[in-house]
Amino acid sequence: MTFAFTFPGQGSQSVGMGLSLHDAYPAAARVFEEVDEALGEKLSALIFEGPEEALRLTANTQPALMAVSLAAMRALESEGVKIGEAALVAGHSLGEYSALAAAGALSISDAARLLRLRGEAMQTAVPAGEGAMAALLGLDLEAAEEVAKLAAGDQVCDVANDNAPGQVVVSGDVAAVERAVAIAKEKGAKRAMMLPVSAPFHCGLMAPAAEAMKDALSTVAMKAPVVPVLANVSLELLTDPEAIKASLVRQVTERVRWRESVLKFGGHGVSIAAEIGAGKVLTGLAKRIDKSLETMVVNGADDVKRMAEHWVAAA
Repeated sequence: MTFAFTFPGQGSQSVGMGLSLHDAYPAAARVFEEVDEALGEKLSALIFEGPEEALRLTANTQPALMAVSLAAMRALESEGVKIGEAALVAGHSLGEYSALAAAGALSISDAARLLRLRGEAMQTAVPAGEGAMAALLGLDLEAAEEVAKLAAGDQVCDVANDNAPGQVVVSGDVAAVERAVAIAKEKGAKRAMMLPVSAPFHCGLMAPAAEAMKDALSTVAMKAPVVPVLANVSLELLTDPEAIKASLVRQVTERVRWRESVLKFGGHGVSIAAEIGAGKVLTGLAKRIDKSLETMVVNGADDVKRMAEHWVAAA
């Protein structure tokens, strides 16, 4: 049995996430301390105690989710789980930064600072109220692409997330995304609905944020990860730091190809997809994408023990 470690993105956050890891594992507690130090504030207090409205702010959510994922990874390592023996790592959007930090390509401090900047840059790229996202449920990717094209007109409406069969998200100018919802319903979508997000992520409107990340990444020391990362935008297994940086810049404006990513797992020998961090979103998607994959979730201290036992048995 061969593992892929997957790392969740925005939407998986909840107040109190990671607290059991912090309390049970000194190595996990050190991750939260390192993130707090890197950001010059007690993000850990916000993660553990809320308020939820503040945790939902993109500039907080992104480093917070990374912190929980890395705390879980450090806890697993203290129980003998070795990420270098996995087939690959992959992360959903911001989760790609978590994957890279877990695999040793980025320091936790650099990942925290980059994700704070990424959240701020994505939030300010488009004035409040001018961008939107919508979920189109029950349409395949090809149909969703056609909807986005028809809805765009002279505005932006791009496919932002191809999450699972029949679950596609579009992003762009508010009016264009509203048109996409109406067109999708006409084309037989089971549901098409606007999402409660603060900015239109993963579309052409995010170009200013991509430039900001290009500048920031150019100053960061990145090493080759100990295990390849399956890139969101290209579906390639990457280990070269410069190729990874270029991919992270593209990722800001291009779609998250999660459905296709999970379909690639089997070809790389993966039989178990372990979601490391907060929530169970990626596990739910994996079950819809490839029913032959075994899935595991590592959210808290009990999950760490369970996965460590599984790891030993699979060795």
